[in-house]
Amino acid sequence: MASPTETPSANIYISPEWSEAVDCIAYDSVTSPPPIALVCGAKNCGKSTFSRHLLNILLRRYKKVGYLDTDVGQPEFSPPGFLSLTLVDEVTPDLTIPHLKTPKRCLFFGDISSKTNPTTYLNSIFALYDYYKKEYCLFNQSDRPTKKIGLPLVVNTPGWVKGVGYDILVDMLKYIAPTHVVKINISAESKNLPSGVFWLDEDHDAMLKLIEINSARQDSFNRSILVQKDAHLLRDVRIMAYFRQCFSSSLNITTIKELANALASQPPYEVPISSIKIRHLHCQVPGAEIFYSLNATIVGLAVSSEGSKDLPWCVGLGIVRGIDTFKGLLYVITPVPRGTLEKVDLFLQGYIQIPTVLLQVQGCISPYMSANVLSTS
Repeated sequence: MASPTETPSANIYISPEWSEAVDCIAYDSVTSPPPIALVCGAKNCGKSTFSRHLLNILLRRYKKVGYLDTDVGQPEFSPPGFLSLTLVDEVTPDLTIPHLKTPKRCLFFGDISSKTNPTTYLNSIFALYDYYKKEYCLFNQSDRPTKKIGLPLVVNTPGWVKGVGYDILVDMLKYIAPTHVVKINISAESKNLPSGVFWLDEDHDAMLKLIEINSARQDSFNRSILVQKDAHLLRDVRIMAYFRQCFSSSLNITTIKELANALASQPPYEVPISSIKIRHLHCQVPGAEIFYSLNATIVGLAVSSEGSKDLPWCVGLGIVRGIDTFKGLLYVITPVPRGTLEKVDLFLQGYIQIPTVLLQVQGCISPYMSANVLSTS
């Protein structure tokens, strides 16, 4: 495996301060258990870029690194709406481009902000972290110590750090109890997190290392507005990239129009309605309206027997292409392999929507709407 360079991307500036912080996490404690590093800070301070760079440097020392993604609006390796734990075993050659990867475990939150349901959001993060601790942390010396090797973990967090967002971050920090916390500050001091170990009482673990660094890029009020305006577009691009996986990489799909036409003409999976339960994550839908609400939407594909009853593990996303209640079939487009899809018995519907550009196919406003949907009453 080739070692990542200090600056993998020409458009990314890695400051000496950032390099020192990363080296501190990756190399300072050679004989200690692998680090658990949580990266936090206000919006647009560079958390994702720092986390990608940290991953690359950790991969110089470890064969694999865990990545716990808690940003449902701008996730690193999954489509929007997911919380996930991913094992990374290769460097990211371009720090400017997020890359889709298949997570080890993921949960479909179904929205782009934890504001919708902070309790479920936190419980999802706790469930993923518990899985990491169970599967990838070293056992105690008396408990079959050779069974597993320790796996370092990088935790990226959202940029909502005021009000309820601050409370969520504090709860997350207390539960995960990272070995290193990287707090990135921006020039607008009022938007930054408090100084020091703000989430703990005076008596805290002396082994904890708090690293405070400055954003490596020049931020300004105008730039913040620009990034905020682009957030919706970036989410649409990530969703389109996800469903591009329905097709072979050799298939020549280079434009949004070509992808829209390809998806609209893609033969869907036929899923018996009788084999699927439908759960609406953030609202209540009358029984008579369930199929109407589900038609032409994006759903999380979950396996109810894996995970917990309230937080089942998810295997991916699907577009409900149509519903035929005469035949008792749901028609679903998804890149999830058939063998995995056969285990799915739960559709999770949230607020993640099909990008508008994918609905405008050959003059048809919504190519995914079915004409055969009947009331269930």
